[in-house]
Order: sequence, then C-alpha cells, then structure tokens
Amino acid sequence: MPEPGLSPLQSSLPSAAAHFGAHVLAQAATVGVEAADTAPSTLPVPAAVGEPMPDLSRILRGPSGLGTAGLSLAARPVEAPVPVESGVPVASGVPVATGAPVASGAPASGAPVEALEIPGLYYHPVPEPDPVRVEEVSRRIKDWAVDEVELFPEEWEGQFDGFSVGRYMVACHPDAPTVDHLMVATRLMVAENAVDDIYCEDHGGSPIGLGGRLLLAHTALDPVHTTAEYQPQWAESLHADSPRRAYRSAMEYFVRQSTPSQADRFRHDMARLHLGYLAEGAWAQTDHTPEVWEYLAMRQYNNFRPCPTITDTVGGYELPADLHAQPAMQRVLALAGNASTIVNDLYSYTKELASPGRHLNLPVVLADREGLSERDAYLKAVEVHNDLMRDFEAESAALAAACPVPSLLRFLKGVAVWVDGNHYWHQTNTFRYSLPDFW
Repeated sequence: MPEPGLSPLQSSLPSAAAHFGAHVLAQAATVGVEAADTAPSTLPVPAAVGEPMPDLSRILRGPSGLGTAGLSLAARPVEAPVPVESGVPVASGVPVATGAPVASGAPASGAPVEALEIPGLYYHPVPEPDPVRVEEVSRRIKDWAVDEVELFPEEWEGQFDGFSVGRYMVACHPDAPTVDHLMVATRLMVAENAVDDIYCEDHGGSPIGLGGRLLLAHTALDPVHTTAEYQPQWAESLHADSPRRAYRSAMEYFVRQSTPSQADRFRHDMARLHLGYLAEGAWAQTDHTPEVWEYLAMRQYNNFRPCPTITDTVGGYELPADLHAQPAMQRVLALAGNASTIVNDLYSYTKELASPGRHLNLPVVLADREGLSERDAYLKAVEVHNDLMRDFEAESAALAAACPVPSLLRFLKGVAVWVDGNHYWHQTNTFRYSLPDFW
C-alpha cells in the first residue's frame, strides 16, 4: 500500500475565521497602510521556503484604526546585535531570510550576560528581561513554593534559586500585562518541574510505579468526579506530596485567570506531557534505546508544549478554541515544542551525562543508533534542531498569511517569543548548564 503521507494543511481555516466576522478579516487583510514606518513584528519569516510572501510583514503588523492599538503585533523597537560570525544583518531581532545562525549570544538590549555558545545553532537573541519584573516574580514564586505548597526541603533551596525561573518566565512572556499574569505561567512551570524531578528524575524519581503517580497527580489538574463517599479521600490525596500540592495550587490560580476553553486546552497538553514521561520511563525499565524517529516521537509529547500553549492566557486574551484546534495551528505548536525541547537536550547534555544512570537525549540516541561519535552526534542534533526551527517559522508564516485574524496573529507571535525566551534562559543559565568540549 502507498504511504498515506501528511494530512493536507488546507483545513477549515477560512471557515473557522469566518466565525469572527468578515469585517475582521477585511480589516486584518488591509492593515499597515498607514503604519508603514512602524517596527516590524518579531514573528520569524521563513528562510527560502516556498513562494515569497510580500504581504506577510504588512499582515503581521496587525489591525489599524480606532480602538485597535492593543491588537498590534509590532514589537517595541530594540537594538539587536549584528552577528559577529555570519555577517547577516539583523533588524528588530529578526534575521533576514537567509536563515543563517545568529552568532551573538548577547541580549538585544541592556548589559550583556554570560552566555553559552553552541556554534551553528539557529536562534534569535531577545532583549534582557525587565529586571524589576524578574525580581518581583522571583520573590513571589519562592514565597509560593515555600509557604503555600511546601515544595522542597531546605537543602534544595540553592537549586531552586539557581533555576532562575523569574528570569525565565519574564523572558518568555514580555507581553504579560501584569505580574499576576506572569505568575500564572511561573507557578505552572515550577509545578511541572517538581513532578518531573521528584517523580521521574534525579530527586527520587523512578520509572517503577510512575504511571500511578502521574495519574494521581493529573487529577490535581483534571478533577475526579466520583461519589460523595470517596470524594473527600481524593481531595485529601491532593495534599499528599509536593508535586500534587504544586499542581493543585498552580491550577487553581490558572483557572481563575483563564477561560474554560483555555483550561481544557492546558489539561489536554499536560496529558500529552505525562504520556511522554511514561514512554521514557518504560524505555528506562527495559533498558531500550529507541530509534531516532521513535525518540523524536516521544519528545513531541515529553516536551515544553504546555508552556507556549498558554501564551494567550498569560497575555490577557484568548485564541478561540476553533482556531487553536486547526491542524495548521497544531502543527505550529508541535514544531515549537519540539524545537524548544531539543534545545534542552543540547544545553543539558553534559549535566545529564554527569547524573547517575543513563539519560536519553538526542545526541545519545544518535550516537547509539547511527553509529556516530559523541561529537558528530551532538553536531547532528544541532542540525535537527535547526531544521525544526525553520519548519516552525515557515509554518507560522504560512498560517499567519492564510488566516490573518488578530488573535491568531498575536498568538503566533507569542509562541515565537516563547521559543526565543526559552533558548535565552538555557543559554544564560550557567548555574545549571555547561557545554561539551567539541569545538
């Protein structure tokens, strides 16, 4: 039988967009005429993919006219560094369409920070996160972790501080209207890492019994509806350990800020994450090294997707459910999560090698399955990341052109900014990460 191939991306986008009124589409399709001199969006433009899209920058500038200023996708003007190796000019943080890697790891504005450099890695520099917000988010999240959910014992405090979650979340969500909005993402990020560390990884985690632990933790996100006799026992179980306490509390805050549709979307993505944890745990129990394609399939579930998928909640708006569910949007989100997670594989490579046991990451799987040296496997993992990034950018640009609804455009930009902020945090977190000596 012939291979079925990929599902066509010509989905029901036009009909979904029609729900928001022909006047919205007409306005979005003609924007930018009066604002030709404004700064361009930071949504990445694909490098040499398909036919040129001369109207894309006009579309991405967002609607114009009375009452539409809050929907603009234009970035605040920033001074981005000119790459020191590639010679590719940069405008407002967006490399020109050659797709060449940006060699400078310095932030786009503010004082340079210490940064790790992976030669050839394709990424976009970001502005240094607002230090006032970083400080406030860092203070609030530690108060929450220590006082509200008793997340970690005293001896883990240094590791918690070294995670620098405040800087992480401010970099990923620069459009958050308030610190309260940022805290929604920050609590969830910390809770997700607690589950990973304590249930799966190096703070007591084990693949043995993992399924039961994850199922019970997931009920803190997706409540159990049972009989009156057993409901109190389930409710009490949510306080049984720190991962469940963190999930329960973080989700309560999230539900207050989000719409029911956004909350259900997040629960779905967390189920994906937990499925990925289970696959990796099963491979660890059987000492199985997956094929490269199998590993990448697992990483599509065990990845960062729950974080960028809430970018609209953190931004104080909503991407409607029928637009979020479009196959083209799902592909964009999958590629964003995949690229972001391979970034983690690259920066955490030496950290995982130094940890007890055998940790699967893309360079390790490539070395084992394709017979490559450690260095060549690592360099090929960089190429895989770059391919995922360029596919993400191309699909984002195509979707923006096909369906220029303001909320969708803003969401696409938010996901792109999250991807860049995630790289920035990995690159600058020298407390946690170091690089192999392959250059």
